[in-house]
Amino acid sequence: MLNEKGICASSGSACTSGSLEPSHVLRAMGVPFTAVHGSVRLSLSRYNTADEIDYIIEHLPPIIRRLREISPYGRETKVKGQTSTVSARL
Repeated sequence: MLNEKGICASSGSACTSGSLEPSHVLRAMGVPFTAVHGSVRLSLSRYNTADEIDYIIEHLPPIIRRLREISPYGRETKVKGQTSTVSARL
């Protein structure tokens, strides 16, 4: 879905690109298993423009909502004991 909008993203670091294992960094931070498996990594550089960031900010929330609708984990994600939905967080 992100690719269809021209947004390049990953579900993990470049060094674990072939692995389905959850991020050990997010797990060490105490992020719940279901949230770690739903994480998205975007890499930015000094060459990215404000317009590119605005484009991502515009297109990412509806994509996240759609993915949560079809996810077996549901639309809510618990992070550090708090329940938050995509509409509340984005």
